[in-house]
Amino acid sequence: MKRILLTGATGYIGKRMISVIAAQGYKVVCCCRDASRFSRNTDIDESLIEVVEVDFLKPETLENIPKDISGAYYLMHSMSNSNDYEDSEKKCADNFATFIETTQCQHIVYLSGLVNEKELSKHLGSRFQVEKILMESKVPVTVLRAGIIIGSGSASFEIIRDLVEKLPVMVAPRWLDTKCQPIGIANVLDFLIFVLFKEESYHKSFDIGCDDVLTYKQMLLEFARIRNLKRKIFTLPVMTPKLSSYWLYFITSTSYNLATALVGSMKIEVICRPESLAEIKRITGIQPFSYETALKRTLAKIQANEIVSSWKDSFISSRRDTSLKDFMEVPHYGCFTDLRSGTYDDREKCIERIFRLGGSNGWYGQSLWKIRGFMDLLVGGPGLRRGRTHPDRLHEGDALDFWRVLYADRQEGKLILFAEMKLPGEAWLMFKIYRGKLWQKAVFRPHGISGRLYWFAVLPFHGIIFKGMLKKLTGES
Repeated sequence: MKRILLTGATGYIGKRMISVIAAQGYKVVCCCRDASRFSRNTDIDESLIEVVEVDFLKPETLENIPKDISGAYYLMHSMSNSNDYEDSEKKCADNFATFIETTQCQHIVYLSGLVNEKELSKHLGSRFQVEKILMESKVPVTVLRAGIIIGSGSASFEIIRDLVEKLPVMVAPRWLDTKCQPIGIANVLDFLIFVLFKEESYHKSFDIGCDDVLTYKQMLLEFARIRNLKRKIFTLPVMTPKLSSYWLYFITSTSYNLATALVGSMKIEVICRPESLAEIKRITGIQPFSYETALKRTLAKIQANEIVSSWKDSFISSRRDTSLKDFMEVPHYGCFTDLRSGTYDDREKCIERIFRLGGSNGWYGQSLWKIRGFMDLLVGGPGLRRGRTHPDRLHEGDALDFWRVLYADRQEGKLILFAEMKLPGEAWLMFKIYRGKLWQKAVFRPHGISGRLYWFAVLPFHGIIFKGMLKKLTGES
C-alpha cells in the first residue's frame, strides 16, 4: 500500500484531503505541529491514517516522517499570524525540499494561489517563492494555482456571505471591480487527487478555476440573487488598503491580519491562463462547475450542517500561533479562580448543553457575552464572530467564538476552553461531570498589575454570568 504524506493536515484543505486520499486506497501520513489538534474522522478506516508531529521550521522534527512515502502534498501556508510569514514560509519550503529528497517520494503536489506574474501582492509573492523552491527539488513537482475557493467554511466564501447578508447597501473599496476566477472546493479536491502520479503534470504549474471570470462585485451580487436578497453596491476610489482592511475586519468574521493579506491580493487581477487550464482539464478529465453551482452546493452543505473544515479552526483566525500543549494544563498557582458546582437533572442532557455552547446557539447570559465580544473586537480580538464549525460537535483545536477548544470528550463529560480574546493575562474555562455534579471552573492567570486590576473589574459580572450559566447547564429551574 502506497503511503502519501499530507502536510497541513489540520488546515482547511488538509482536513478534507484526508478522506479523499484514503478513498483512493492510500495510507495517509498526516503531519501536524500539534497532534492534539488532529481530530479523527470516524468514517475513515483507522489503519489508513498515521499522525506524526512535525514542525517544518525545526528540521530535526522531520525525522518523525517515514522515509517510505510514495507521494506528498504540500498544503502549508502561514500568511497572517506574524509580519515575517514570508521568511517562515521560505524556511518551511527549504526544509521540506531538503528532507523530501532523502525519502522514496516520487511526486510532490503543491496548492498555490493564482498569480499575476507582472504584479504580486505580499501574500501571493510568498506563495510564488515557495513554488520556485519546490520546483528546484530533484523530486517531480506539480503546482496547482487556485484563486477564490468557494466552499463551506472557506475564508473567501465566509467573507462573501458576511458582506451580503449583513449589508443591504455597501459602500465598498474600488478593488471590488477587480476580476478573478473562482473555483468550488469539490473541484479543488478533485484536481489535487487526480493529478497525483500523472507524469504529464511533472515539473509544471497549472491554473485551476471555473469558466466564469467575475469581479468581486459580481460575485457578491450573484450570491445575493441566489439568496433572494436585494443589495446595492457602490465603490469608492478613496478607500486606502488600511481602511479596506478595517472595513473587512469589522463587517466580516475575518481577523485583521488575514483581512490585510486578502486586501493586498484582491487589488490585483488574477485569472487563469487559458492554455494552462485547458491542459490540466485534459490531463485529469475534470470540468469545473460554475460559480453559481459552487454557491448552491456550498449553501446546501451549510444547511445540512455538513461543514468538514473551516478556516476559523486554523490559527489564521487566532492571535496566537502556538501549540495547544502549552496551555493544556490548567494552572493553579498565581491564578484567580471562579469554581462552582451544581447537581444536574440528566447527565446526557447536561453534556449536550455544554457541547452546544457558543456560535449560533449562543451563551447563557447572552447579552453580557455580546458586550464582552464587542469590546474584544474594538481592541483587535476575534470577538464572538468566529462562531463554531458544527452546532453540537467539538474537537480539540476548534475555534469557539473567542475561545479555542483544548480538550473535548463527550463520554467523559469534560470540555476545556482557552481564551483567545485580548486579555492582560491568560484564561481557561472548564466544564467537568464528576460524582453526580457539573463542575464549572474559570481560571485567570494575570500578567502584572494590569491583569489583577482587570480581574477585579470584571468580578461583579462573573457572579452574574457564571452563576446563571451553571443553572442553565445543569437544568436547574
